[in-house]
Amino acid sequence: MTSHDDDLDLVRGSGNVFRDLGHADAEVLQLKAELAARIIGVLDDRALTVRRAAELTGIAAADFSRLRRARLDRFTIDRLMIVLARLDQVVEVSVSVRPVERAAETISLP
Repeated sequence: MTSHDDDLDLVRGSGNVFRDLGHADAEVLQLKAELAARIIGVLDDRALTVRRAAELTGIAAADFSRLRRARLDRFTIDRLMIVLARLDQVVEVSVSVRPVERAAETISLP
């Protein structure tokens, strides 16, 4: 049983779990995860097995199994985009660049 006196801290994430966990390549990991999720969504919507997906795309069934298990280290962003294209999906890319917002520095003066 928990007490109502327990304090909980609410921490708002950045929108990128990989950044929140301190990964140096957070943006790449986030994009890979999003593309993999789209691939899985297509497979689910079409009720495709990994074997059938392999037959349709020429991509190995083992790769589709890796995607389903979120094992994305063997995939590049362009390869994930190729998989989507072979599943008859149009991938649109939009790029926005802006400086990183950094927390204000506190300077102590003597």
